[in-house]
Amino acid sequence: MTLKIHIDDSAAPYEQIRAQISKQARSGALPVGYKLPTVRGLAESLGLAANTVAKAYRALEADGVIETRGRNGTFVAAAGSAAEREASLAAQAYAEKVRRLGLAEGDAVAAVRDALRAAYGEG
Repeated sequence: MTLKIHIDDSAAPYEQIRAQISKQARSGALPVGYKLPTVRGLAESLGLAANTVAKAYRALEADGVIETRGRNGTFVAAAGSAAEREASLAAQAYAEKVRRLGLAEGDAVAAVRDALRAAYGEG
Protein backbone atom coordinates (compact mmCIF):
# COMPACT_ATOMS: atom_id res chain seq x y z
CA MET A 1 0.00 0.00 0.00
CA THR A 2 1.39 3.36 -1.01
CA LEU A 3 -0.03 6.61 0.34
CA LYS A 4 1.21 10.13 -0.25
CA ILE A 5 -0.05 13.11 1.72
CA HIS A 6 0.29 16.51 0.09
CA ILE A 7 0.28 19.24 2.72
CA ASP A 8 -0.42 21.96 0.12
CA ASP A 9 -3.45 20.04 -1.19
CA SER A 10 -6.83 21.62 -0.50
CA ALA A 11 -8.12 18.26 0.76
CA ALA A 12 -7.55 17.50 4.44
CA PRO A 13 -4.99 14.76 5.19
CA TYR A 14 -7.68 12.36 6.47
CA GLU A 15 -9.61 12.85 3.21
CA GLN A 16 -6.47 12.17 1.18
CA ILE A 17 -5.95 8.91 3.11
CA ARG A 18 -9.61 7.95 2.67
CA ALA A 19 -9.59 8.68 -1.06
CA GLN A 20 -6.32 6.87 -1.75
CA ILE A 21 -7.21 3.71 0.19
CA SER A 22 -10.68 3.67 -1.36
CA LYS A 23 -9.26 4.03 -4.87
CA GLN A 24 -6.67 1.30 -4.28
CA ALA A 25 -9.27 -1.05 -2.80
CA ARG A 26 -11.74 -0.52 -5.62
CA SER A 27 -9.06 -0.92 -8.32
CA GLY A 28 -7.84 -4.17 -6.79
CA ALA A 29 -4.40 -2.76 -5.90
CA LEU A 30 -5.43 -3.57 -2.33
CA PRO A 31 -7.14 -6.96 -2.60
CA VAL A 32 -10.10 -8.04 -0.49
CA GLY A 33 -8.76 -9.29 2.84
CA TYR A 34 -5.59 -7.19 2.71
CA LYS A 35 -4.59 -6.25 6.27
CA LEU A 36 -4.12 -2.50 6.67
CA PRO A 37 -1.53 -1.03 9.01
CA THR A 38 -2.63 -0.10 12.51
CA VAL A 39 -3.84 3.45 13.02
CA ARG A 40 -0.71 4.29 15.00
CA GLY A 41 1.60 2.56 12.55
CA LEU A 42 0.18 4.37 9.54
CA ALA A 43 0.13 7.69 11.39
CA GLU A 44 3.81 7.31 12.28
CA SER A 45 4.81 6.35 8.75
CA LEU A 46 2.96 9.35 7.29
CA GLY A 47 3.99 11.78 10.02
CA LEU A 48 0.39 12.47 11.00
CA ALA A 49 -1.60 12.38 14.22
CA ALA A 50 -3.24 9.05 15.03
CA ASN A 51 -6.63 10.79 15.18
CA THR A 52 -6.24 11.82 11.52
CA VAL A 53 -5.75 8.22 10.41
CA ALA A 54 -8.52 7.01 12.76
CA LYS A 55 -10.93 9.51 11.17
CA ALA A 56 -10.03 8.20 7.69
CA TYR A 57 -10.50 4.59 8.82
CA ARG A 58 -13.90 5.42 10.34
CA ALA A 59 -15.01 7.04 7.07
CA LEU A 60 -13.75 4.07 5.06
CA GLU A 61 -15.57 1.67 7.35
CA ALA A 62 -18.78 3.69 7.03
CA ASP A 63 -18.36 3.50 3.23
CA GLY A 64 -17.97 -0.28 3.40
CA VAL A 65 -14.44 -0.18 1.99
CA ILE A 66 -12.74 -1.62 5.07
CA GLU A 67 -13.82 -3.64 8.08
CA THR A 68 -12.35 -3.80 11.56
CA ARG A 69 -12.18 -7.21 13.15
CA GLY A 70 -11.48 -6.20 16.72
CA ARG A 71 -7.99 -7.09 17.89
CA ASN A 72 -7.31 -8.93 14.63
CA GLY A 73 -6.96 -5.66 12.73
CA THR A 74 -8.45 -3.76 9.85
CA PHE A 75 -8.93 -5.34 6.43
CA VAL A 76 -10.10 -4.40 2.95
CA ALA A 77 -13.73 -5.49 2.70
CA ALA A 78 -15.57 -6.95 -0.27
CA ALA A 79 -17.04 -3.53 -0.90
CA GLY A 80 -18.19 -3.60 -4.51
CA SER A 81 -21.82 -4.42 -3.85
CA ALA A 82 -21.93 -2.31 -0.65
CA ALA A 83 -20.56 0.69 -2.52
CA GLU A 84 -23.06 0.21 -5.33
CA ARG A 85 -25.94 -0.01 -2.86
CA GLU A 86 -24.74 3.15 -1.09
CA ALA A 87 -24.45 5.01 -4.40
CA SER A 88 -27.91 3.85 -5.43
CA LEU A 89 -29.42 5.07 -2.16
CA ALA A 90 -27.67 8.44 -2.50
CA ALA A 91 -28.87 8.80 -6.10
CA GLN A 92 -32.43 7.95 -5.10
CA ALA A 93 -32.37 10.52 -2.27
CA TYR A 94 -30.96 13.14 -4.65
CA ALA A 95 -33.62 12.44 -7.27
CA GLU A 96 -36.39 12.78 -4.71
CA LYS A 97 -34.93 16.03 -3.34
CA VAL A 98 -34.48 17.76 -6.72
CA ARG A 99 -38.01 16.75 -7.73
CA ARG A 100 -39.36 18.30 -4.50
CA LEU A 101 -37.34 21.43 -5.25
CA GLY A 102 -38.93 21.63 -8.69
CA LEU A 103 -35.71 21.27 -10.72
CA ALA A 104 -36.06 20.09 -14.29
CA GLU A 105 -34.45 16.72 -15.01
CA GLY A 106 -31.79 18.29 -17.26
CA ASP A 107 -30.80 20.77 -14.56
CA ALA A 108 -30.58 17.99 -11.96
CA VAL A 109 -28.36 15.88 -14.25
CA ALA A 110 -26.15 18.91 -14.99
CA ALA A 111 -25.69 19.48 -11.26
CA VAL A 112 -24.59 15.85 -10.84
CA ARG A 113 -22.13 16.13 -13.74
CA ASP A 114 -20.62 19.29 -12.21
CA ALA A 115 -20.31 17.62 -8.80
CA LEU A 116 -18.69 14.51 -10.29
CA ARG A 117 -16.19 16.60 -12.28
CA ALA A 118 -15.27 18.48 -9.10
CA ALA A 119 -14.98 15.28 -7.05
CA TYR A 120 -12.86 13.48 -9.62
CA GLY A 121 -10.74 16.54 -10.40
CA GLU A 122 -11.79 16.90 -13.99
CA GLY A 123 -11.80 20.34 -15.52
